[in-house]
Amino acid sequence: MTTKPINPIDTTQPATLCAPLETAPPRDHTFGMRFTSTPGGARLARRLAAVRLDAWGIPYGTDAHDAIVLIVAELTANAVRHGHVPGRDFHLRLHAAPDGRTVRVEVTDTRAERHPHRPTVPEGADCTEEAGRGLLLVSQLATRWDWHPRPDGPGKTVWAECAFPVRPQR
Repeated sequence: MTTKPINPIDTTQPATLCAPLETAPPRDHTFGMRFTSTPGGARLARRLAAVRLDAWGIPYGTDAHDAIVLIVAELTANAVRHGHVPGRDFHLRLHAAPDGRTVRVEVTDTRAERHPHRPTVPEGADCTEEAGRGLLLVSQLATRWDWHPRPDGPGKTVWAECAFPVRPQR
């Protein structure tokens, strides 16, 4: 028996496991996940979106971060309340452009017969109502939003895009 290994490794030299950061391609800033169609699922989606945005360089406490998280909260809450089909989940997808100036939020549910309508504020509306203003908030915060039928099954995708003139700073 020998004490010398067949392929000795010099542990004093650090091993190069990946390419240097300077030559690495830009990272894809896309996050997608299915969540249970419950208030807890909507809450988890909002929290994970907030963490992901911060990791992408859109930090907590900035106007951009807060606007996007509020859009996620409203669209996921609507998916739970109006798009819920028993036994079916909803899907959240976030995508940030490489320059960080545009973020797209997509929420897909499996309820095909209930479509979102453009919000309007009627004259003399009661501003103390606690429900019914989600899409109005989305329409005010997003650069643009809309919906389309789900291409791979029953349901729909409601999406919103936020465009920012410059990359958000801390």
